Amino acid sequence: MNRRKGNAVLEFALAATVLLPLLGGTFNIGYGLYSYNKLQSAVRAGGRYASLRSYDSSTGTPSSAFETAVKNLVVYGDPDGGATPVVPGLQAGHVTLSVSMNGTMPANMTVAISGLPIYTVFKTLVLSGKPSATFTYGGHYTAGY
Repeated sequence: MNRRKGNAVLEFALAATVLLPLLGGTFNIGYGLYSYNKLQSAVRAGGRYASLRSYDSSTGTPSSAFETAVKNLVVYGDPDGGATPVVPGLQAGHVTLSVSMNGTMPANMTVAISGLPIYTVFKTLVLSGKPSATFTYGGHYTAGY
């Protein structure tokens, strides 16, 4: 009877050395993909918002109000701002907005994430230019009026 109890403990110890790291790795990859997916959704929403909002600059440099609203939408999910970012650690400084111009008219809006560290259990992933989203501008151009 005692031999069986000892065998069960030994089998559990051997199985645990394989299963626990496997479980931890699965969680690590899952959390990284979850965070990236939330960022991708936020970037797409920001790019879509930027492509439909009235553009009030005659250059490729957007006005501070335009840029702040787009960055707030990406970071907080609301153009007016908020308190809790969609992903822990995400700040407006991690969001880049690029406007490509066609003459004096905006043509495309590109929103991307750069320099954001995602802290998973075993490794820190630093995003550089990804995720990103580009949308053709379809809003009202108001700088010339």
